Amino acid sequence: MSALNILVINRLADRHIEAIKAVAPDSNIISCDLQQAAEHIADTDILLTWGAMDIHPLYLTAPKLKWVHALSAGVENLLFSEIKSDTTLLTNSKGIHGIPISEHVLAMMLTFTRGLNMFIRQQTQKHWKRVHVGEIHDKTIGIVGLGSIGREIAKKAKGMGMQVVASKQTMTTELFVDKLYTPDQLHELLAISDFVVIALPLVEETTNLFTIKEFAAMKSSAYFINIARGAVVKQDDLVTALAQGLIKGAGLDVFDHEPLSETSPLWDMPNVIITPHLAALSPNYMDRAIKLFADNLSRFIQHKEMLNIIDKEKGY
Repeated sequence: MSALNILVINRLADRHIEAIKAVAPDSNIISCDLQQAAEHIADTDILLTWGAMDIHPLYLTAPKLKWVHALSAGVENLLFSEIKSDTTLLTNSKGIHGIPISEHVLAMMLTFTRGLNMFIRQQTQKHWKRVHVGEIHDKTIGIVGLGSIGREIAKKAKGMGMQVVASKQTMTTELFVDKLYTPDQLHELLAISDFVVIALPLVEETTNLFTIKEFAAMKSSAYFINIARGAVVKQDDLVTALAQGLIKGAGLDVFDHEPLSETSPLWDMPNVIITPHLAALSPNYMDRAIKLFADNLSRFIQHKEMLNIIDKEKGY
C-alpha cells in the first residue's frame, strides 16, 4: 500500500503521531482544526474527526477518502446521505469511554445519596445543617443500554454492592448483571430501579425515548442519570417529572441543546446535578483513542477485520 495521507481534525501530541507512525511509518499525518482541514482534504485517505463535527462540506471535496474514524463513540453528525450511500468506511472509538464515564456515574450516585449536592450549596452560605443521607449498597441500578460503557458502569456498581439490572437488544450472559431486560420491557426495569442510568446511542429509535410516561413508571424515590445524549430524553417532560416529584432527582451531563440555556429551570432545581458534557473526559482520553485508531490502522493496512465498524443504517 502506498503512503497514506491521514488528516486529524484535532491537535495531536508528539507521542500520538509517533504511535501512528509506528504502524504506518510512511504515512503523512496532518493535525489541524476544522477550518484548516479544507486545505488538505483533497489528498486525504483517512480522516479522524469527532462525531458531533460537521464534516459534510469536507466530505464532498474528498475524492480519495477511504475511511472516516470518529474520535468519539457517537457518530450522529457523520451519518449524512453521501457517506451512507458510499463505500467509505466509518468507525468510532467505542470502548475507551467506560472508565471515566462509570466514575462520573458513581460520583453522581454518591453525591445524591450522601447529600453532597445539598452540602455544597449550604457551604456557600456557611450554613451548618444535616440533611437525610443514604447508601447505594444493596440499591438497584437500572442501566438502559448495555454496551461497553454500560458494562463498566455495571462492574463498578456491582463492586459497590448494588443490584444490577440492564436492558439490551440481545440476551447474553453478563458477568456483572443480575438480570437482563429487552427494550420492550423498559417499564419493568424502571419500576424496580433506584437509579436509572442512560447509556444508549442516539438513533431514531432512542430519540425522545424518555417521556413523562417513563418517568411516571419510575419509583418516586429514584434518581435519573443521563450520560448518553440529551435528545434521548424529552427535556420538558424531565422538568415536569422533577417538579411534580415523579422522581427524586437527576444527574445530567447531556442536554437536547448545548450549552444548556440560562433560562432552563434545571439550573435552579436543588435535586439536579448539571455537568457540561464532560463525563467521558480524561487526561488519558487521546492516548486511548489513538491507541485504538493505531490498532485499527494496522488492520486496515493488512486488510484484516477492523474494529468498531459502524452500521450506517443503524447508526452504531
